Amino acid sequence: MSIITKSELITQVANQANLSKVDAEKVVAALLDAITITLKKGDDMRFTGFGTFSVQSAPARTGRNPRTGEEIQIKASKKPVFKAGKTLKDTVNA
Repeated sequence: MSIITKSELITQVANQANLSKVDAEKVVAALLDAITITLKKGDDMRFTGFGTFSVQSAPARTGRNPRTGEEIQIKASKKPVFKAGKTLKDTVNA
């Protein structure tokens, strides 16, 4: 198993879309910015067949410090979530 870096993604986009790396970098940056801005507003971004990016709320709760065992209050937060679509799942499992 390997990890694809952002620069490797840019190279793949450039090759597949027949773009220069500079243009592909702009495309990737614009896509990531669009996803980030959409999630920051609290909206979902859905790519049919690929998946959905959304935001889930985690309520405030009481936790424990693992070193001391002391109770601590954990603030409510939001977390970005990706749920894979059927086509993507089927392709990965083929």
